Amino acid sequence: VSQEPNYLLWAEQMNAAGGLDVKGVRRRIELISSDDRSDVETCVRTYEKLMGSDKVDLVLPPWGSNANFAVAPLANRFGYPFLAPTALSRRLVEMKLPYFFLLLQQPQPMTQALVDMFKANGVKTMACIYVDDLFGLENYAALKVALQGSGIQLVEDKSYPGGVKDLSPVLRSIKDKNPDAFVGFTYPPDTILASKQAKEVGFNPKFFYASVGTAFQLYRNVMTPAGAEGVLGMGSWNAKTSPGAKAYFDAHTQKFGGKEPDRWASGHCWAGLEILTNAVRQVGLDRKAIRDYVANTTHKTIIGEVKFTGSENTATPGTVSQWQNGEFEVVWPPKLATAKLNSNKPVWK
Repeated sequence: VSQEPNYLLWAEQMNAAGGLDVKGVRRRIELISSDDRSDVETCVRTYEKLMGSDKVDLVLPPWGSNANFAVAPLANRFGYPFLAPTALSRRLVEMKLPYFFLLLQQPQPMTQALVDMFKANGVKTMACIYVDDLFGLENYAALKVALQGSGIQLVEDKSYPGGVKDLSPVLRSIKDKNPDAFVGFTYPPDTILASKQAKEVGFNPKFFYASVGTAFQLYRNVMTPAGAEGVLGMGSWNAKTSPGAKAYFDAHTQKFGGKEPDRWASGHCWAGLEILTNAVRQVGLDRKAIRDYVANTTHKTIIGEVKFTGSENTATPGTVSQWQNGEFEVVWPPKLATAKLNSNKPVWK
């Protein structure tokens, strides 16, 4: 939901206008796609072929932190600018790869925004679960740093393996401790699993936050709008954020038969495509020149300004969103909010 639909919509829109504007000359986009089977080695081999032997003009990044972590050094070696919309990793920033750019807000600003919101709304105790991989471990570590001096006590923290099928034992244990807030650094299947099983075991804290997938239309559909009401998660924009965001939201929903973009990475993906489009218009297909343009420009996008410090987008602050009346509203920080935070989650429906 966060990447492929955006790539397809972008190519269609560009080609409908006669093609991508390459320094004043329109060139039609031919998209070449390959199934990586969610296997990192397959992903690496595919990108190595695209960049090394096929020598395609441009590449669009794979999905997820792990895959991007694996291909980022390749992008740098072959000199292909990567604008990654679904990579969340401090380690990727620290690798200092000049051709690799991360569009999402990274763990530190995202967890800091969450803790700031909790502190401002009287949270005293919190429990956390996190997937045992790069994404989960980095976000958990950032959360621990953000909690220092906040006055918020972490009453339980547990990791779980990827592909987990049952979270009810840990959720029951957390329920017994009755925290004000629950935080899950979870992937889409686990986000839905944790939400369903929290409902089953009757765990309904004032604040319930899950990570990747909460921003998806799928989450609202599976949980129902009433069931999703009040749930918090990683999100940063919606159709109210800007006129460009509204136009993008409507075009996406129309093209894909009512399927909406997610309210987090989809917007960052489209912002990356806007940046790439503008770069090619300005400097053509010289990939070093594209890289320099991306690195040294403050970009106007549908999610607001994007500016890179090294590999990191430092212009987009950490954000928190919440399901309210069927829309995933930005509720923190207040200056970016599209709705006011509901500080007392209703009972699961």
